[in-house]
Amino acid sequence: MGFKMGIVGLPNVGKSTLFNALTKTAAAQAANFPFCTIEPNIGEVAVPDARLDKLAATAGSKQIIPTRMTFVDIAGLVKGASKGEGLGNQFLANIREVDAIAHVLRCFEDDDVTHVEDRVDPVADADTIETELMLADLESIEKRRAGLVRKLKGGDKEAVTQDRLLAAAQAALEEGKPARTVQVDAEDLKAWKMLQLLTSKPILYVCNVDEGSAGAGNDFSARVAEMAAEQGAASVVISAQIEEEISQLDPEEAEMFLTEMGLDEAGLDRLIRAGYELLHLETYFTVGPKEARAWTIPAGTPAPKAAGVIHGDFEKGFIRAETIAYDDFVTLGGEQKAKDAGKMRAEGKQYIVKDGDVLHFLFNT
Repeated sequence: MGFKMGIVGLPNVGKSTLFNALTKTAAAQAANFPFCTIEPNIGEVAVPDARLDKLAATAGSKQIIPTRMTFVDIAGLVKGASKGEGLGNQFLANIREVDAIAHVLRCFEDDDVTHVEDRVDPVADADTIETELMLADLESIEKRRAGLVRKLKGGDKEAVTQDRLLAAAQAALEEGKPARTVQVDAEDLKAWKMLQLLTSKPILYVCNVDEGSAGAGNDFSARVAEMAAEQGAASVVISAQIEEEISQLDPEEAEMFLTEMGLDEAGLDRLIRAGYELLHLETYFTVGPKEARAWTIPAGTPAPKAAGVIHGDFEKGFIRAETIAYDDFVTLGGEQKAKDAGKMRAEGKQYIVKDGDVLHFLFNT
């Protein structure tokens, strides 16, 4: 699995330009007017990971298969969206389906690009969208709690849990705090996630800056970083314009372009890495002569569940996992040499897979 990240923001902040660049397509029409993205555009990108290339080179793998990340470009939001203004209802429905939110904020001055509020203030823009999402959540919670009354009277355990969690979220929202600030016990996490509250989604603020600020950011992005830190959220600086230019180049040209711009890496790499950290995701590898492949799992995943990412039968019939640390695999020169050096371990069902593990699963059919 990879993960699905929804790209949101006010109209004309660079959402579609960023989406086009990230997915290397022109599927999302980037135009200087609100609501040019009517339906959510979905694109998949390969997750860059230099370790995968090294593993393939070491093992002589014929094919390299990276894990993938899905971006969803969602229609621009405006004030009043929680009441159906603009394309509000559609926006709110689409955002429920993503794992995390990449909130693109305009952090550049440009008189040729209109701003829906006639000003450049990324913190105020973030507050506008957060407020609309909170209002939508409050309305949803009130309706859902009212619909649970009959089941609660009947002592339905699932309804009791659901109402308790909705009440906790409602209390936070009425204090002006998003649902993600609610402390949820481990045993309630599954039920909490099923509520699909908009403001429970992890959020990554994407500061869309001018080309000259792509490296160090600017005053606008600094204010966003401060806001994100106060919220316990994350932020990343990207120039959508630069990313769009890079997307049209071959890898060698792209590397030269980045060097000329004084950048160490493309914004895509920073965005994906920040997204992985936000969702506490890790990568393990399967490597052989046919292919070297990356797999994404949540941190703390036990070996059987990690095997299940490849195929459900791997999890059901799990016997053990043979694992080699990435550094050992590459340094020693592959699986057999790592095994000869005593660096391959046999691990059982309780083993927690680590980021960078090279794994081989044994299972009953």
